[in-house]
Amino acid sequence: METKKQTTTKTTKKESTAKKTDTKSEVKVTNKTSKLPKITVSKKKKIVFLGSEAAPFIATGGLADVLGSLPKALAKDKKLDISVILPLYSNINQSFREKMEFITNFNVSVSWRLQYAGVFKCVHENVTFYFIDNEYYFKREGNIYGFYDDAERYAFYSRAALDTIARLDIFPDVLHCNDWQSAAAIVYLKGMYYGDERFRNIKSVFTIHNIEYQGAFGMETYGDLFGFPESVKNFVEHNGMVNLMKAAVEMTDLVTTVSPTYSQEIKHEFFAHGLDSVIRRNEHKLTGILNGIDLDYYNPETDKCLFKNYSAKDLSGKAVCKAELQKMLGLPERADVPVISVISRLVSHKGLDLVKGVIEQILAQDVQLIILGKGEVGYENFFTNVAKNYPTKCIAIIAYNQDLSRKIYSGSDLFLMPSKMEPCGLSQMIAGRYGTVSIVRETGGLNDSIHFYDGQNGNGFTFHDYNAHDMLHVINIACNVFRDKNAWKDVQNRILNSDFSWNNLAGKYLELYNK
Repeated sequence: METKKQTTTKTTKKESTAKKTDTKSEVKVTNKTSKLPKITVSKKKKIVFLGSEAAPFIATGGLADVLGSLPKALAKDKKLDISVILPLYSNINQSFREKMEFITNFNVSVSWRLQYAGVFKCVHENVTFYFIDNEYYFKREGNIYGFYDDAERYAFYSRAALDTIARLDIFPDVLHCNDWQSAAAIVYLKGMYYGDERFRNIKSVFTIHNIEYQGAFGMETYGDLFGFPESVKNFVEHNGMVNLMKAAVEMTDLVTTVSPTYSQEIKHEFFAHGLDSVIRRNEHKLTGILNGIDLDYYNPETDKCLFKNYSAKDLSGKAVCKAELQKMLGLPERADVPVISVISRLVSHKGLDLVKGVIEQILAQDVQLIILGKGEVGYENFFTNVAKNYPTKCIAIIAYNQDLSRKIYSGSDLFLMPSKMEPCGLSQMIAGRYGTVSIVRETGGLNDSIHFYDGQNGNGFTFHDYNAHDMLHVINIACNVFRDKNAWKDVQNRILNSDFSWNNLAGKYLELYNK
């Protein structure tokens, strides 16, 4: 979408002195004519989010859900001015691209390189989205990550985002960066842009969505690619490598994680992937806030993917969804059998080793098991072969399919998510929104959102140790509750009435920003 020639554009004096437009004046007239009217100036607080993806424009995981829904929730507060700056990937649907307005273009320094950046704008649900255009970096086929030059791509994005803030005069009160792809922006902000008072007044928040992916690159990239000054080397270097997440944690004003439990877990070696000492050193600025989901986006009353819509007050449509799902997948159409689903990336940290270990015992019971996902070939082949051996009890669909996932969420009774580690997890919340009760391991956000149902309290089923037979025991308990109509109705109502919205959580972020 590059519509301007890739040449250097000089900032004019008029542009550099442009006035901010987020200030309004309220004039209060007094009865005493001898005095001038009292002027009260109210200024909106500005928050700018940086991240590599955001729904509905581009989404590959939970980060996109957060950057699509948290800014939207915050924007409901009329005292806030919310913006998100994203890369303009070629993968973004044409229907969204047609709504974008070209704003400006300029050149960005990526160490010794000088690269073109175009800026497009789109207002979506009261949030202003800015898109950084550079076809060399972002016109890629297939995935948006996993390229040999990802370090350079997101170094460019981080610099371009800060330059966009300056060029458009949208200097925020808070810059909120997310995961390693925007972590370099913290380093540039604190280490290179600090001489400009307008940048010096910006406070920064860095959110760790998954500490496993840290943006670690060889030290040869330090100056030649990132162009970092020597003054920040102690912050950036970790185990002889450039580590962007480590640098952001060290240099930002506040650090958040996506659940309270995860904020405690990453202080320990097992969860921190080598950054436990860094986290402990910075725990004074660490807060864990559980993610939420967009209740409008995940809504069984309006979801067009469902066979039949339903609500928490009338679940008759969910029974139709179950029957139609069984019919579509070739399973026996039985209302009395518990349908257990797994919708997941097929990778080890999702706890699939536990499922492999006891899948024969699971399928020996009167259950139906549906698995949807892609990932490691070993898991794909294993579940495909199991499904062939149990054609009336197990279905394995090796794919990413948004439409089918909604049908499975709505047509299942139980949702299995036995993760070894899970920073937050949204699938258990989405399942709950569709009246499907989760079975989870007590880790990260799973521990904060799902609580064991004991007949009086709780909204799902949980187990603590990473043990296949502990999981199997809890699956058996859940299936027994399913067969008890009164107990099942109770736990299903509890999960349907669990508040997984951003309404209260957005307020927690606002409290954090106000610090």
